[in-house]
Amino acid sequence: MSIRVLVADDHPLMRAALCQSVAGTMPDLTTVEAASFGDVEAVLKREPVIDTILLDLHMPGMNGLIGLALLRNEHPTIPIIVVSASEDAATIHRAMEYGAAGFVPKSAPITHIGDAIRAVLDGAVWLPSAGTPAHAQAPVADADMAARVAGLTPQQLRVLAGIAEGKLNKQIAYEMGVVETTVKAHVTVILRRLGVVSRTQAAIVASKLALAPVAETQAEAS
Repeated sequence: MSIRVLVADDHPLMRAALCQSVAGTMPDLTTVEAASFGDVEAVLKREPVIDTILLDLHMPGMNGLIGLALLRNEHPTIPIIVVSASEDAATIHRAMEYGAAGFVPKSAPITHIGDAIRAVLDGAVWLPSAGTPAHAQAPVADADMAARVAGLTPQQLRVLAGIAEGKLNKQIAYEMGVVETTVKAHVTVILRRLGVVSRTQAAIVASKLALAPVAETQAEAS
């Protein structure tokens, strides 16, 4: 039986390398490509079967963990393997908390991609190495926020993504094809679910979930 893998990364060379490595690791495997979160959603709408997703957290429109949570919410049966240049333990644990079935650092040997795909398709969790043990616990605050975000509906997650991007309610409403009062109602629920009291506080939470790309993080530290 053919296995279909959605390879989602905005860098063409990385996407091509992932597709090539995936195709070489397993027989009867085909790949579908996406360069943005919007592309991912379009593929999932038109493709009858996608068995797993290789997902970059920093694609356009992704908003980091918000996009991951949205995909898990809307497609709970498709295991997601995060493939990321961020490979610190905190990022790995947060990705797993928000619904990833596996995590492969971009610096890992290319054979790990095939290992991860086989593992998640067998119903297991795949982590990069013994250096990031599966039993290690994420901070309680992170686990609590992950549970709160998981309780949001797809529409509410889309509003939260808009908040993360600094958009006004009317901009979010236009993009979602709804009236502004609907967005305001979603914001009210989001504030309650996240345990914050203002849109500004929700924006702070959302910006943390969006994650900073590795290059930006390193630039700030230098």
